[in-house]
Amino acid sequence: MSDLRPFEIDNSGIDPQTNFSANPEFSEVLAANLQRRSFLKGTLGTAVATVFGGGLLGCNSSTTPAPVPLPEAVLPAPVQTFLNFKAIATSRLDTVVVPEGYSARPFLPMGTPLTGSYPAYRIDGTNSGADMEQQVGAHHDGMHFFPLDARGEGKNSNEGLLVFNHEYIDANVLHQNGPTGLPRPTDEVRKEVAAHGVTVAHIKKDATGQFQLVQGSPLNRRITGATPMDIAGPARGHAKMVTKYSTDGTRTRGTLNNCGNGYTPWGTYLTAEENWAGYFMNSDVPQPREHKRYGVGTKNGRYYWETADSGADQYQRFNASTIATDADRDYRNEPNTFGWIVEIDPFNPDSVPQKRTALGRFGHEGVVFAPVVEGQPVVFYSGDDSTFEYIYKYVSKAPYFKATAGGHLLNEGTLYVARFNDDGSGEWLALDINSEHFRAKALAANVEFSSQADVLINTRLAADVVGATKMDRPEWGAVHPQTGEVYFTLTNNTSRTAAQINKANPRANNATGHIIRWRERTAANSFDWDIFLLAGDVGTATGDLKLTADNHLASPDGLAFDKNGLLWIQTDMSGSQQNSGPYGNNQMLVADPKTKQIKRFLVGPVDCEVTGISFTPDMKTMFVNIQHPGDRSTPTQFTSNWPSDDKTQRPRSGTVIVTKNDGGLIGS
Repeated sequence: MSDLRPFEIDNSGIDPQTNFSANPEFSEVLAANLQRRSFLKGTLGTAVATVFGGGLLGCNSSTTPAPVPLPEAVLPAPVQTFLNFKAIATSRLDTVVVPEGYSARPFLPMGTPLTGSYPAYRIDGTNSGADMEQQVGAHHDGMHFFPLDARGEGKNSNEGLLVFNHEYIDANVLHQNGPTGLPRPTDEVRKEVAAHGVTVAHIKKDATGQFQLVQGSPLNRRITGATPMDIAGPARGHAKMVTKYSTDGTRTRGTLNNCGNGYTPWGTYLTAEENWAGYFMNSDVPQPREHKRYGVGTKNGRYYWETADSGADQYQRFNASTIATDADRDYRNEPNTFGWIVEIDPFNPDSVPQKRTALGRFGHEGVVFAPVVEGQPVVFYSGDDSTFEYIYKYVSKAPYFKATAGGHLLNEGTLYVARFNDDGSGEWLALDINSEHFRAKALAANVEFSSQADVLINTRLAADVVGATKMDRPEWGAVHPQTGEVYFTLTNNTSRTAAQINKANPRANNATGHIIRWRERTAANSFDWDIFLLAGDVGTATGDLKLTADNHLASPDGLAFDKNGLLWIQTDMSGSQQNSGPYGNNQMLVADPKTKQIKRFLVGPVDCEVTGISFTPDMKTMFVNIQHPGDRSTPTQFTSNWPSDDKTQRPRSGTVIVTKNDGGLIGS
């Protein structure tokens, strides 16, 4: 019989701050930046302004060169004008709002069966764990549309694979009466584990031109928190990856807290394990650094999966405490098999997902590739979504050749972490045990790493050691398809103190966040940076960009460029920002970095996050994900009913298909 004593499930999906290193905060770097502007008087200043299409933030004194637009030669001549639509107003309606001339249709909500042999979603929340393993999961997030030709590289805009993440769950609406107590009933836990991960959905336009799920397609697939996976790259077989499930440290089960995403030039999908640490517990004192630096709980996991009443090994693994081990059960290293980028081949339903350990272990928000060049290494960027964490870059050892490209390019390379210098330049610091500089830094910090695998398992600690710049929750990144500029959202940081106020970060409490961007220099491992946007209420200014009622925003999160060079910005405001602030529900805006014009394009339903974005090749269909609508709901009182209009329906995460009524290009 279950113990029905009260217990609290953490639905925030956010791990606690664990970076207490002495590295300078980003605000301190920017403050110094404003005190050292003399470099802007020379050719470098002109070059930096040219790179970014304007002066660096705060550089508007009489001694500073006027902003210089990005050279026209860098961008192709436009063949169509964009941002002609009328910006929509903020909204607190329980629906998806898009501009006049556009339509939005809900698609593939949580619980949609992927095969005809499994039960449909039950509105009372009584679907079983076995059902969920064959249904679309919960809390839709990062997403990509792969055209069903040439492994996603083709131009088929009528049929393809829509692949999307499932970040976490809301037990209050996932189960009929919410979670029922401790110990957790095994089938409730099975259902929650299955609601995480990734969905691969084969979709095709019907005779009316509407996308529909191809029911029963062999390509439809669920990848969950229990799916067997391989460990690939330097950490494969390392002693710290060994568990009872994989005594040689080469395998693990499942992927969790799947937030942002990426896709490779060779047609595979990358899912990011973000705030995974909260799913585990380790009551050991002290915890090993592989757990403590990532925020593994000391008393319980986020959803108490370790208490599952059957005692199943599948769920006991979430207790990584030494005291819980015996000859038949040893999961002290289970958390070490999470925190990675996972590569999935969506075109092969029998393929085994690969955890690519060369890419580092941290709270990956996503992964974004720089444009590939034949014969050159592949390069991508990833943010660590936690307060005061870092931005990373990976460069493959082997060069890219289209004819032979594949996952092996993600198994061997160099991982770097960013340092933003006070003169507007930046450096990529190698996390490489074979680097003399890295070894010297580790020695000075009195930190030992036994191997490169140990460095990667402890990526955050390695970044602390080399002196990376602590950032305000780095989240999604995007690379401009023509200029190669890299943009990153820094969602917010309410831990900023009054002592850190400066012109670039003028708030002691950075509740609204900002967007940084940089361009790589031709010199190895260096770049130039500025601030593209400070988020905030009407009147907030970033250089000559001043927010208005058409575009004020808070907590930028999701980010993506389309092939036309438009930057799509999605927000993840907290409940308090949505409920009492001036911003309404979470939203999506679109910006032209060249003209600095920004317009609000979409507003989501009550209590949701707007996240995940992809397009068909013809740019006439946009897919957007709506996560956790009604996340303040109880089992008997719903704050949202989206995607239904029926006020008795439970809210469900889902995808939205956005089209232009005249069949035109999205954003025009």
